[in-house]
Amino acid sequence: MKNVFQLEDSQDFINRISKLRYDSQPVWGKMNVSQMLAHCNVTYEMVYDSIYPKPNGLFRLLLKLFVKPGVVSEKPYPKNIRTAPQFIINGNRDFESEKSRLINYIIKTQELGKNEFEGKESLSFGKLKSTEWNNMFAKHLEHHLQQFNV
Repeated sequence: MKNVFQLEDSQDFINRISKLRYDSQPVWGKMNVSQMLAHCNVTYEMVYDSIYPKPNGLFRLLLKLFVKPGVVSEKPYPKNIRTAPQFIINGNRDFESEKSRLINYIIKTQELGKNEFEGKESLSFGKLKSTEWNNMFAKHLEHHLQQFNV
């Protein structure tokens, strides 16, 4: 698995994102390319922007027990996996804006480095190891870049 905290791997993600065009078509799924970029940004918004509420205690426990293992493992996501409600992007999004935001989030994450993420709390899953953060970021990006064949 790629390491989002390493410059070379982060640059690879950025290079692949840069190959996307406003009219790129998915190999699978319902999202257009602008929606996919906005969807990928949600992961970073949950880390850097205070726009999503923390789930209540019971729901958070359920997420930790049943969702977290699949999200933070190295096992790739299957095609057409069910999307959590806050990750569903409806309507049109500005391609260039979403692409720029995603690239900037990747750069910020790489520059902060793995030490910044060791033991950092996730809204949904509680404290995570830096390897779990990496798996979550890298696996999600890889899944959607493959979805758009870059």
